[in-house]
Amino acid sequence: MQDGTLQVSTINEREYMKAVVMAGGEGTRLRPLTSNQPKPMVPIVNKPCMEHIIELLKQHDLTDIIVTLAFLPQSIRGYFGDGSSMGVSIEYSVEESPLGTAGSVRNAFEHLDETFIVISGDALTDFNLTEVIDFHKSKGSMITLALKSVENPLEFGVVIVDEDKHIKQFLEKPSWGQVFSDYVNTGIYVLEPEIFDYIPADTKYDFSQELFPKMLKRGKPMYGFPCEGYWQDIGNINQFLRANHDALDGKVSVNIPGIKLRENIYIGEKLNLDSLDNIRGPALIGNYAKIDTGAKIQPYTILGNNVVVKDNAETDHSVIDSNTYIGSGAKVSGAIIGKNCDIKPSATIHANAALGDECSIGDHSMIASNVKIYPFKVIEAGAHVYSSIIWEWRALSTLFGKDGVTGLVNVDITSELALKLAMAYGTTLDKGTQVSCSRDEHPASRMIKRAIGAGLNSTGVNVRDLRVTPASVNRFDLKCGNAVGGIHVRVSAWHPEVMQILFFEPPGSPIGEGTERDIEKYYNRHDYRRTFYTEIGKIIYPVRTTEEYIQGLLATWDVDKIRTRRFRFVLDHSYSSASLIASRLLSKLGAEIIAINTFLDEDKTAITSTSLEAESTRLQKLVVSAGADLGITIDNAAEKIFLVDENGNEISPEKTLFLLLKLMASSEGQGKIALPLTVSRLAEMMVEGTGCEILRTKVSQAALTEAAARPDVIFAGAVGGDFIFPGFLPAHDALMSMGKVLELLAVSEKPLSELVAQIPETTLLRETKSCPWSLKGVAMREISESIEEEENVSRLDGIKVFHENGWAQVLPSPDEPLFEIYAEGDTVDDSKALLERYAAKLDEIIATHEHQEA
Repeated sequence: MQDGTLQVSTINEREYMKAVVMAGGEGTRLRPLTSNQPKPMVPIVNKPCMEHIIELLKQHDLTDIIVTLAFLPQSIRGYFGDGSSMGVSIEYSVEESPLGTAGSVRNAFEHLDETFIVISGDALTDFNLTEVIDFHKSKGSMITLALKSVENPLEFGVVIVDEDKHIKQFLEKPSWGQVFSDYVNTGIYVLEPEIFDYIPADTKYDFSQELFPKMLKRGKPMYGFPCEGYWQDIGNINQFLRANHDALDGKVSVNIPGIKLRENIYIGEKLNLDSLDNIRGPALIGNYAKIDTGAKIQPYTILGNNVVVKDNAETDHSVIDSNTYIGSGAKVSGAIIGKNCDIKPSATIHANAALGDECSIGDHSMIASNVKIYPFKVIEAGAHVYSSIIWEWRALSTLFGKDGVTGLVNVDITSELALKLAMAYGTTLDKGTQVSCSRDEHPASRMIKRAIGAGLNSTGVNVRDLRVTPASVNRFDLKCGNAVGGIHVRVSAWHPEVMQILFFEPPGSPIGEGTERDIEKYYNRHDYRRTFYTEIGKIIYPVRTTEEYIQGLLATWDVDKIRTRRFRFVLDHSYSSASLIASRLLSKLGAEIIAINTFLDEDKTAITSTSLEAESTRLQKLVVSAGADLGITIDNAAEKIFLVDENGNEISPEKTLFLLLKLMASSEGQGKIALPLTVSRLAEMMVEGTGCEILRTKVSQAALTEAAARPDVIFAGAVGGDFIFPGFLPAHDALMSMGKVLELLAVSEKPLSELVAQIPETTLLRETKSCPWSLKGVAMREISESIEEEENVSRLDGIKVFHENGWAQVLPSPDEPLFEIYAEGDTVDDSKALLERYAAKLDEIIATHEHQEA
């Protein structure tokens, strides 16, 4: 409240209703703010976030409140008590073990025998809850969700509703390809008690991921109410700062403690302050604060109770919690300082740095941007701190990306990080189990792998050291049952200074998201298992792993046919570790090999994807001059292949895909072939009459790999040179792909150029369109809404519309501010027309909204 009581519409005859405040959040992404307090207790304009929520409930006559607790429950109990000091009644329901959002509410079902509202205690909002409740009643709904339109919906659960606001679909934390609406689930629900019939007791169960999809599938009445007003999830440091700044700006209606003066300056009681001349608003000064005459309090400063700011100190865009001391000449800019901290004279704390409670920052020391210092730490005088201090030197906010754990060598990916990452992984495994570890030929990979081995051993996990070998050998070792997990370290294919740490699980697939989150949890908490000295793990050097892998490959090929053909071909290894295996493997196939760019020593630099074009020209010339049957390039990760025919012509990855598709469809006779949505419909034509079926996937390697793990999938591939043969491994393997190409040529008894000539040309076209991040959600929603009901549409990834003369697909990029538009018609002209139609539609949407914003 800035200047009076909140204005709330009420219905005089609205029946009595209880409210449930979910306050069990641990808030790991908010650490160090939540290291020693639960997430709902983080301060927003000098009051716990949950206090603002309770005040909102009271404004809407929702005064009978049940609070669900889990992490540090006494902290919340001690602050709010029975609620009488706030004019409400509060009861508590404590989880003995994690129950999830729905499970925690189910835990309190004995108190909830009438319609009730659920709201998060760790998100800031001023929604008109009365309107949400009245909407729920008017629709006769069992479940009503309060929705909010946001610019970037990727971090939230997207909800798709029809014109009557009936919920049609849920998308929990979608990719850009699934953003058909910019309405997100705010975690505010109005519910009927009948829902408890569908929530299992004493079980971890989630509203958005489990209960709501189940109820939608059963046809229960579920509605979404788009709310006007403010809503901000407080899930990380940036969101925390934004919520505080928005409150000062009046963007959200909350009760800010203190008296409002000019420039949105709020001051508390009994300040020790000579003048307001050195304070610029908006700002909030808490009770009993002391500000010396020469101190400068710049805009968007929030000082908690009893904060002292000494002469010549300066603060701006910062949240400084209670009882903290800012010494003379110190500067705090865009940072967060916890309770009871001591910032000594002339110390400097830069933007987005965050200090936990009771930290001491020495004289003339400097805390760099984005550094996190956990509670109770002491920084010596004159120290310059550029990396977070938890216990390790550097902490990544999110360890796992789409390519495992990735970063610059010795900057992001250090031996310290690798050691503790392995300790976190080992903590998730049973003592005495085995993990297969391998690496590529780079010395940096050797350094990181050794640190990983030490970390695993320290947790009582044994290491199967496969030494220098492709990742596919590691994966195959898991498939054979020799280990419970695998780790492969390599330099990335796209940048020679970027390191990747890949984690696998049987039968050779990437680890699941659940395992990733467990590793991150132990890593961020530094909660590692340390074994007794007699239980420390061992390092094992298996002797037949490569031979078993070779035998596995040979067992999947028609070796007799390949030997009969007596191939002669040029093989470019790209200096990859695959060359250590290829010579032994190909000697068993009776082939004559002209090998180039083989791995000889660790001084050679692997050929990255950016260098492949130049090397391809060399390969083409060698094929012709040697009179070879073909040329094959293996990428430096030994996962992809690229072909050159006997005439020295480069074969496009698309044609290679269709060659292998044709082989698998004709040889296997039945099963599914997994391809991304953007691959030409020629694939369906090629499998007609073979007994095989095309299974379309999302446009990502992760989706393709996941599909390949299905028992009915016999082949998976994309237009990029990477192919999966699940019968051997549910992952990309260049040597496996190479063998299948040789088998195709041997069985057909035709030259490669002739087989390629038999594959029809496609009419598939592609165009890229730039789009601001803030408009991607809007664009997806409006394109989706513009599609006629009678049109055949796929929303598996992006929006794919099927027309009489072809199809078009609008696909938002997950990594860049742009869209990709694909179109394939009966003719090239049809493709161009479809492409231009959807490109123009996208341009119109972007132009309209950019004009409105201007």
